[in-house]
Amino acid sequence: MTAIERSDSNQRMSRVVKFNGMLMLSGVTASNRQGDIREQTREVLEKIENYLTTNGTSKDRLLTAQIWLKDIKRDFAGMNEVWDTWNPAGQTPTRATGQSLLAHEDLLVEIIATAAL
Repeated sequence: MTAIERSDSNQRMSRVVKFNGMLMLSGVTASNRQGDIREQTREVLEKIENYLTTNGTSKDRLLTAQIWLKDIKRDFAGMNEVWDTWNPAGQTPTRATGQSLLAHEDLLVEIIATAAL
């Protein structure tokens, strides 16, 4: 039986779960909530890249991403500008983007990701 490894956990959730050669990240949001969609997306992707690197993988091994935007009409293009420059050419994961009420009023984007180890 393959062990499940959880880290950065609290009573409610784990930030990172490793299982069966995969790394799953919970929803990642910006710490600086004053930025626009480009700034928040850039920060979120930097955090994701750090989680991936810290856990022995990289963004070219991303398998899937779920992106939640506070206002998809207003922010879809700006988020995509940052997303498109961050992803390695030819290595893009599957992806879905939707609109959602996020946990805090000033959050504009939240990204959930899964990568191969």
